[in-house]
Parts: sequence; structure tokens; C-alpha cells
Amino acid sequence: MRPRTRSRPAVLTALLAVIGLALTGCAGAGTFGLPQGTRIVTIAIVSNPQMEDAIELSPRFEAENPGITVRFVSLSENEARAKITASVATGGDEFDAVMISNYETPQWARNGWLVDLDPLMDATPGYDRDDFTPTIRGALSGPDGHMYSVPFYGESAFLMYRKDLFEQAGLTMPAKPTWDQVAQFADRLTDREQGRGGICLRGKPGWGEVMAPVDAMINSYGGRWFDDRWNAQLTSPEVRKAVNFYVDLVRRDGQAGAAGSGFSECGNQFSQGNTAMWFDATVAAGLLEDPAQSNVAGKVGYAPAPTGVDGLSSGWLYSWALAIPRTTAEKGPEQVDATWKFLSWMTSKPYQKMVGEELGWTSVPPGARQSTYRIPEYVAASKAYAPQTIAAINAADQDRPTRDPVPYTGLQFVGIPEFQDLGTRVSQQISAAIAGQQTADEALDQAQQYAETVGESYQQSGGDR
Repeated sequence: MRPRTRSRPAVLTALLAVIGLALTGCAGAGTFGLPQGTRIVTIAIVSNPQMEDAIELSPRFEAENPGITVRFVSLSENEARAKITASVATGGDEFDAVMISNYETPQWARNGWLVDLDPLMDATPGYDRDDFTPTIRGALSGPDGHMYSVPFYGESAFLMYRKDLFEQAGLTMPAKPTWDQVAQFADRLTDREQGRGGICLRGKPGWGEVMAPVDAMINSYGGRWFDDRWNAQLTSPEVRKAVNFYVDLVRRDGQAGAAGSGFSECGNQFSQGNTAMWFDATVAAGLLEDPAQSNVAGKVGYAPAPTGVDGLSSGWLYSWALAIPRTTAEKGPEQVDATWKFLSWMTSKPYQKMVGEELGWTSVPPGARQSTYRIPEYVAASKAYAPQTIAAINAADQDRPTRDPVPYTGLQFVGIPEFQDLGTRVSQQISAAIAGQQTADEALDQAQQYAETVGESYQQSGGDR
């Protein structure tokens, strides 16, 4: 294992990739300086740490496949969602592969926008799709049961907390904490003189940023976006209670600049010792336990996602996965084959071991493959959080996301095309409440109007769009 020095190389690689894309215009061009016959595979990828690792390790793949050159377009999470959606939805051919999630995959498969990956997996010896975590595998399948994207990592959510600070304060984290208990702990552990917040919660606008934990909390309080007849429910008592609780908690005990904090910002706050608790994605644990990146490695405890009413969990289910747009198939089978070679390499069992051996076992992408949790070195390195991670992923059911019946799927999102816009607009209202620009109730009053417009369109179409 070697020290982690990814920031400058990763940024440089991403910058060169963006420049390369601008110069080439599409995946099939830009072969200047490359051996004749070289096939370029251009991939749009989210710039999270595990994906930066894949960029760093990709020369290994190119050495093993000298006829293929991989180019990455590395984008922030919100930017990636927008650019990838715009490209795939309009039939753009600039990307041969795209990083999407279990939100997009079923919808885009239904629209015919993605290549069916089952035949490619069947033709790849040792790939073993049955090794994928069952809930993740199901979430990345289309209506026909075939997989249309393959998981790079999978996640749910849990509560991360500083064991040392809890001990100093005489506090004990329950085996199954409630949100009320979490708020009490946050009150006790907030120390503004020391520059420490009691808890870090996302506040950054974006349906995949602040709305992820807010949606999960709404579920745990018995709320929902729509009832089973597509009537908007964002001003229901359950939703009001959940969102007011969230906004009050982060304003009272949260981090400075909370309205601009997403996953990455909270990760930095917690890893630097500036907050006592953090509720977020299970994938964060590997970053926190890496001494080269975290000041709190070895000091963190992991508890299940807190519950709201009647023991309802605020966990979620998510996977960053790789898919091949239909437009790649239109370039010919050779381009699909070259693209799949890299995708299958990046999501394979050997890749997991390579990351562990080269970058450290806490850097292995979690949650996607069951076999990862049988690698002795990984089991030893992740013993503090791996059991909680896989238990949360296995327990998540995006087909039954809420206490009461709903016409949609998704735990921390609403699995309809309109949610990209609806969720983003609602997130802006909630972020404004976190910033103190309006009350949580005012945010929900406006959010309800947005949701009513969407709900009415489904009612008019008989509930099917």
C-alpha cells in the first residue's frame, strides 16, 4: 500500500479529459498521436473519491488492452446528473459509457436508452453477476429483469459518531437510535467555542444532495411525496414535522455554512474533527477510516440509520453504476465491446482486490459485490463498519419506501422522470430554510405547489406517464 496522493493527479486527469473531450467532440475522434486502430472509450464519471481511484488505476487496464484508450470526463455530482441526463435523453454520442444510479436505470431502460448488459455479462467468463448484492442488482434492472447498468459501489445510510467525544460526555449510542435521541446528543456535543458542531447534515441544493437525507427522514416520520392517487403530500403533518425537525437540528447544532454543505463538505468536516456526528451514506466509512485522509480514523462508531415514528428507518438504497447508452451501440459492436471491456474491468472481483492491494483496503468500493465481504484483508480493515453497511443495504426496499401506499418507488428519491426537476426545486426551498431565508413551513408551502403540478399531470394521464 502506498500513501494516498490523489488530489493533484486526479484533478489534472479530469482537466485533461475535459479538454480532450472539447477537442475531439465525440468518442470516435481525437486519435491524433495514438497507434492506428486504437479505439477511444469516453466515460462520464462522478468525481467522488472511489471514482478518482478508478481513473488513477485505469492505466493498468490500458496496458492489458493496448488497443483501447480510456478518456474520462469527471464531473461533480450535480453537474454529472445534468450533463449525463441531457446527453442520453437527446441521443448525444459524446459518451460511450455513463455513470448513473438506480434512479435513472429502470426509467432509461424502459425508454430504450440503454444497452441490455445481460448478454455481455453472460459472454464474460468469471464476471458473475449473481455475486452482486441482491437489492442492488434488482435496483439496477429494467422491467424485463435484465441489468442495464452494473454497480461500481452500493450504499445505504447510517449514523457515524465520535466514540471518544461520546465517552468524554458520558453518552452511550443506543443500538437503534431515534431521531429524538440524536437531537439530544447533538445538543450536548455542540461546542461553538471549540468550533465543533453536534452533527453534520446536508443542506446543499440538489435532489441527490440535501433531498437524500431529507427524503429518508420524511419516510421515517411516516410522510410521503404523493398518496396512492397522486395527490401531493408535502404539507401533510408528517412531512411538516420531519422537515421542521431537520431544519431546526441543522440550524441549531449543525456545521457552519450548512446550506452549502453536501456529502463531500460534510465528509471534510467530520474527518477533520469539526463535528461529532454525521448522518449520511455508508460509503463514507472507508474514507473516514483511512489515516491518510482522516484525522478521526479509529475513533468512529457506526449506528443504524435513526428511526422516526413506529420504528420507521431513515435508511436508503443507492448505487453509482455504469451503463452503455444506446448511441454507443449505433457506433458498432466493436465500440460496445471496447466499452464493456472497461466497464467489466472496473466492476469486477479482481478490481476490488487491486484497489485494496494498491490503495488500501478501506478504499475498496463497498456494497456492490457480496464476495468483497469474504476477502480476509477487507474483512479485517472494515470490521468497524462493514457489517452495518451490508445489513443496511440488504434491508433496504425501494419498492416499498413508505409507511402508507405510494405509486412510486425509491427511498431517497421519487422514481419518476419529473423528480430531477421537482426534487431540485424543492431542495432549493429547503436549502433556503436552512440558510434562514424562510421558514421550513414556507418552504413546504411552495414545494407543495410544485408537487401538485406533477401529481395533477399523472392524475390526468390515469397515473401512467
